[in-house]
Amino acid sequence: MSDIRWAWAEIDLGAIAHNIGVLRERVAPAAVWAVVKADGYGHGAFDVARTAISAGAEGLCVALVQEGIELRRAGIDAPILLLTEQPLEAATHIVEHRLTPTVYRREYLDALVAERPVGLPVHLMVDTGMQRVGAHPHVAASVAASITERAPALRLAGAFTHFAIADDDSDDASEFTDGQLETFGQVLARLPPVPTLHAANSAAALSRPDSRFSMVRAGIAIYGISPGPGVDHLCSDLRPAMELKARVSFVKQVRSGSRISYGLRHRFDRDTTVATIPLGYADGVPRRLHAVGGAVLIGGRRCPIVGVVTMDQMMVDCGDHDVRVGDDVTLLGAQTAPDGSTIRIRAEDWAASLDTIGYEIVCGVSSRIPRVPRRSIDY
Repeated sequence: MSDIRWAWAEIDLGAIAHNIGVLRERVAPAAVWAVVKADGYGHGAFDVARTAISAGAEGLCVALVQEGIELRRAGIDAPILLLTEQPLEAATHIVEHRLTPTVYRREYLDALVAERPVGLPVHLMVDTGMQRVGAHPHVAASVAASITERAPALRLAGAFTHFAIADDDSDDASEFTDGQLETFGQVLARLPPVPTLHAANSAAALSRPDSRFSMVRAGIAIYGISPGPGVDHLCSDLRPAMELKARVSFVKQVRSGSRISYGLRHRFDRDTTVATIPLGYADGVPRRLHAVGGAVLIGGRRCPIVGVVTMDQMMVDCGDHDVRVGDDVTLLGAQTAPDGSTIRIRAEDWAASLDTIGYEIVCGVSSRIPRVPRRSIDY
């Protein structure tokens, strides 16, 4: 995309396919459904969805009706699960576009039935401790009965719950997840037979065989990013799918003692070379990345960010190295160092520095950044 803008994100669809394969092998015989909400966690929902299905994912999960509609209009015919209830007014679109709704309120069931579906599959969500959405365990059986009463318009095709801290391997966290599983099991004992059961997100799919049931909802792992430090050791086979890249747009020499960027917060302690990179916080590069040791790769070397990241541009200290306008810059991804080794900056690295999670980093890469899909030949 250098002919349009000197900043872009390369999306390796080969890595997506590889990661789906890793997860399928890891969780078998459970099925893998790929979570492609938020535009495929910033990777491009259509390309990710098509690749995931081709690689063996049996269904897709989204957060919003509009996300499901866009996939249908793009030609995706696989099952698409809406992960939460939607506005009642959206029921007509759910039925029209053959989306699978998650349910936990009778009012929502009535809105779906009013659209006159026949055999619409629904999944009952049970809140076992996340306390976000879902039927309370004490009323889940009655909601399930309400679904059965609305046959043949609706049918109970699935039941699931969602873990709060499956990415944490501490004893307290594991005990809480154990409790969620126990509560879910108690609920299931009071339900009629349900064809599809699911509880595992990426973290649980990797770390909790007892949570896999019929299928797992794999999100961040299919993009090659660890769900959290507690499961990092289980992610070594995953390949990151996004590389955030740019080209140097300007090079200048600066003097020792001079300062740079808004607020003049960085003072140079030596003469050096500074390169300007044409993307900033409007593109998803956190404004304070400079303050937590953020860097980019140019010529296989780490070049620290100097001064606050601005809306459309950022500056990096290249030291005594020969840097020129048009040189390749890697913000997330890998380059080959002068000694032949590979040097990498991961979304998890930014996340750790900024006290956040890898999800936020990749989802934050804005729509101003063109996505360039490719398929690596070695995955």
